[in-house]
Amino acid sequence: METTLAELAELVGGELHGDGNLAIRDAAPLRDAVAGCITMLDRADREACLKNCQASAVLAPTDLIPNGRPLIRVADVHDAFATIVAHFRPRRSACERGVSPDAFVSPTATFGQGIDIHPRAVIGDDVAIGDRVTIHSGVKIQAGCRIGDDVTIFPNAVLYEDTVIGPRCVIHAGAVLGAHGFGYDSSTGVHKLSSQLGNVILEADVEIGANTTVDRGTYGPTVVGEGTKVDNLVQIAHNCRIGRHNMLCAQVGIAGSTTTGDYVVMAGQVGVKDHVHIGDRAILGAMAGVINDIPGDSQYVGIPATPAREQVVKQAALGKLPEMRKQLKQLEKTVAQLTRRMAELMDSEESLAEAVAED
Repeated sequence: METTLAELAELVGGELHGDGNLAIRDAAPLRDAVAGCITMLDRADREACLKNCQASAVLAPTDLIPNGRPLIRVADVHDAFATIVAHFRPRRSACERGVSPDAFVSPTATFGQGIDIHPRAVIGDDVAIGDRVTIHSGVKIQAGCRIGDDVTIFPNAVLYEDTVIGPRCVIHAGAVLGAHGFGYDSSTGVHKLSSQLGNVILEADVEIGANTTVDRGTYGPTVVGEGTKVDNLVQIAHNCRIGRHNMLCAQVGIAGSTTTGDYVVMAGQVGVKDHVHIGDRAILGAMAGVINDIPGDSQYVGIPATPAREQVVKQAALGKLPEMRKQLKQLEKTVAQLTRRMAELMDSEESLAEAVAED
C-alpha cells in the first residue's frame, strides 16, 4: 500500500513540511526504517538519531525545526504514529461475526449483539455474554461466567466457573482465571485442599497478559480493579484485592490475601508476601521482595524491599567494600607488627630491669 505524505499528514492532522507527493509504503521505528518508510522521532532533542536513519520522511513533535528531510509535525507523536502504523497494517478479522458452527455452546448460554465466537471455543451452562464480545479458538468458559460488553478473549484462555469479566476487558492467550487457590490444611499430616468457593472478578478495562493466572477466592472474590493492566506470566493468588489502575509487570507474584491501592506499579519479578497492603501510587522496583506493608506514594526496591533512598546508600557502601577489605587487611598487618614490636620492647625492659637488679 502506497500513501502520499500529504495524505498521511491529513490522516493525523499534522503540519506538512516537504514534498507532499512523496510515496510512503510503510511506517517503522528509527532502527528499522528504510527508504520508503516514515519513522517517528518523539523528542526534538533526539534529532541526532536521524543521522543514520534511511527513512524517507519523519513524524516529529511541533518543536522540531525542519532541516530538509520531509516532515510531518504533530502535537502527540506516539498517537499519530500509531494511527499511521494501523493505516499500513490494518487488523485482520479472523472470521465473520457470529457463532462458529465448530464452537461448542451450551443451549443455556445467552449472548448479546455482534458477538464473534471462533471455532473450538467452549461456552458452558448459564454463561452470559454481552455485546460485541470476541472469543477466540480454544477458549474454555465454564458454567456461570458473566462477560461484559466489548470484551476480547484470545486463544486458549480458561475461565473457571462463575468468573465475572467487566466491560472492555482483554484477556490474552493462555491466561487462567479462577483456578483453585494454593490453600491447604496440613493438620492431619497430609495436604488437604481448603475450601475454594469464591470466584474471580475483573472490573472494567482490565487487561490480563498471556499465561497469567488469577486464582479464585476462598469464600469471596479475588478482585482486579478497574483499569489495571497485568503483564504476561503474573500470578495473583486467592483473596487478593488489586486496586484501580495498577501496573503489574512480567513475572510478578502476589501471595494470598494481599491488597493494593490505586495506581500501584510493580516492576518485573516483584514478589509480595501474603496478607500485606501496598498503598496508593507505591512503586516497587524490579525483583523487590515485599514482606511488610508498603506506604503509599513511596518507592521501594531490594530484598527485603526497603525505601529506594536507603538502598542507594547501601549500594554505595557495598561498592566500597573491596577497598575497605584491602584497608582492613593492611590494618591487621600493621597491628600485628606493632604487637610484636611492643612484645620485643617489653622483653627488653624486663631484661634491663633484671640486669640492674643484679648489679
